[in-house]
Amino acid sequence: MLRAILLSLLCLLFIFFLGTPLLIYALITGRTDPLYSVGVSCARFAVRVGGIRLEVRGREKIPRQAVVFMANHESNIDPPAIFPCLPPVLVLAKKESFRIPILGPAMRLRGFIPIDRKDRERAIEAVDQACKALRAGQSFVVFPEGTRSPDGRLQPLKKGGFIMALQAGAPIVPVSLSGTWRIMRKGEIAIRPGRIRVTFHDPVRTDNRSVEDRDQVIEEVRQALLSGLDEDEWPLEDLARRS
Repeated sequence: MLRAILLSLLCLLFIFFLGTPLLIYALITGRTDPLYSVGVSCARFAVRVGGIRLEVRGREKIPRQAVVFMANHESNIDPPAIFPCLPPVLVLAKKESFRIPILGPAMRLRGFIPIDRKDRERAIEAVDQACKALRAGQSFVVFPEGTRSPDGRLQPLKKGGFIMALQAGAPIVPVSLSGTWRIMRKGEIAIRPGRIRVTFHDPVRTDNRSVEDRDQVIEEVRQALLSGLDEDEWPLEDLARRS
């Protein structure tokens, strides 16, 4: 509990004292790279202060083109764990995140796209906007489960991010995050020191495939994610089939 409180306080101070002047700089100049770099540094700092060790595998598999990184979502630790491992990316993020002072305006300036999960029309508009950014050469990271897992086990993958990748013809790079739920579980504040394994898998190609192929693509990504997770992170039905 004390570790989590200290970490939250340090991150708030980090964002306020470095994020505020860089946000003003970005508003004046339109340059957001320094702001993004500070955000990544804050994520790296949070991981270190949390006593978390990252084991990164397969980073060499990332293509040199715009891609959609798709990661499983076990914990609030997932974003700070994955961001320092990625090239510059944009995010489809829940609209509530954009209400956070300093962070919200910074996300908008950088080009992050808010998505309203409760409004289907606006969600479709957000996906269309992301497709345009993908075609323009911007990579994205999404958590296709849509929300954190309550028990660390992989949940069903929602279709929005897959439709975005298929419409843009962008490869999908599955990323397995293993161990984050043991460090910070959903509904808890406490952070437990530990190890996180970040595994980048071979890209799943979407060129020459249509939106009608989405179920097959979803299953390919799902199997890749499972291959980088421990058995206690697998859905129970997959464990039953395996045995």
